Amino acid sequence: MSAPSWTLSNLRAALAAGSTTPSQLAETALANSNRNVSRNTYIWQSPEWARAEAARVESMPPAISQLRGGPFGDGRSALWGLPISVKDCFDLAGSPTSCGIHFYRDLNGIAGRDSWLVEQLRAAGAVIVGKTHLHPLAYGITGENPEYGDCVQPRDHGALTGGSSSGAAASVQEGSAVAAIGTDTGGSIRAPAALCGLAGYRATIGRGDWRGGAHLAESFDTMGWLFRDLQDAPYLAAPFLASPFAPVQSSPLRRFTSFAFVADSFLHDCQPEVVTGFRSVIRILEDLGLEGRTIDTGWWAEAVDIYAPLQAVEAAQIHAGKFEQFSPAIRDRLNWGASLTPTDVSALRQRHASFRSHIDELFAAHQLILLPAIPVARLAAGADHSQTRIRLLRYTAPFSLAGVPTVAIPCAPGGMQLAAARDADESLLALAAQIGAYIAARRNTSPPD
Repeated sequence: MSAPSWTLSNLRAALAAGSTTPSQLAETALANSNRNVSRNTYIWQSPEWARAEAARVESMPPAISQLRGGPFGDGRSALWGLPISVKDCFDLAGSPTSCGIHFYRDLNGIAGRDSWLVEQLRAAGAVIVGKTHLHPLAYGITGENPEYGDCVQPRDHGALTGGSSSGAAASVQEGSAVAAIGTDTGGSIRAPAALCGLAGYRATIGRGDWRGGAHLAESFDTMGWLFRDLQDAPYLAAPFLASPFAPVQSSPLRRFTSFAFVADSFLHDCQPEVVTGFRSVIRILEDLGLEGRTIDTGWWAEAVDIYAPLQAVEAAQIHAGKFEQFSPAIRDRLNWGASLTPTDVSALRQRHASFRSHIDELFAAHQLILLPAIPVARLAAGADHSQTRIRLLRYTAPFSLAGVPTVAIPCAPGGMQLAAARDADESLLALAAQIGAYIAARRNTSPPD
């Protein structure tokens, strides 16, 4: 089965039909691993371990009543038998957890037990192929890493994947994983999804359990996925619930009827091709029956000024006493966070609460908000990206402050982000699947050039 066919739905249907096996998929995933020129999609990988996992999964009895059949009719979870990659900030028993830093790899040693998230994946029958590259400490948005090498795209050797879930994006793009676990604090799923032509999902803040996972800034850290096809989105909420076999939706799905989108003034630094994609997604949502309205987001100008220092404060607390182990750019941010006084932090917390309350009012009025995930379609490898983080955070920080679920919609080129109110994850993922189906139908009916 070729890489373009590597969608969750296609592979699970093949597994349910018996036309492939978890072991066969694992072998293909291993053969496709580390295909970028930097050969660093994975920080840790053991073919022997992955093969043993595939064999374990094959011996698992169906966990769902055969009377109900499960999502693919074989009595198993949606992730059963699928090659999945995990960002190397979550513990996997028998492997180190680096957080993208040699210092933590050596300090942490070999994990004695799985993180909560890995437990959910393994219980669901996912076959973890390896632990993926990330921007150091997950504290960056480009995928550059002075210790493990910059992560470049398998499809475009001159372009960075974006970060911090850099290897996650590379694993899906190269076909070594059908879906990849990432994290998103300030855009770490949304940015690589947009840069790599992938779909993405960041969960509502607080979904999932971070036991055995390394935080960067707890007020903003969310779990999520990078994957290939928006139509697979509804299957990806379950691992963040209490049970991997829980129903896909924890509450009745909401039917969205309206959405808001940012005004042209917000897009002043956005590349023209990204703006074109933005207009295209507006039309898609309208074609799906949603009423669109422009909103004034001038007050979002303070988002980065609230987000960045609070992130630095919390990261500094986590990594206190270790700043000298990190690169100058990250060390400077940590020192900045440590320098802020309790009075400073209290004022920032109040501003955060007020901003979040105003965002909640927007979602109450408009249900959904759409804007580009980031303002650029490509980050050149080897270029000076010292100012890139701040430029991209202007687009991602508002939803990070709000803690809302967000899907990244791939465009050609670039990507959009569509967000809903907190805990509307399942409804948002269902809409994402509708968007994916619409795009696929339009592609299949378009006349050839």
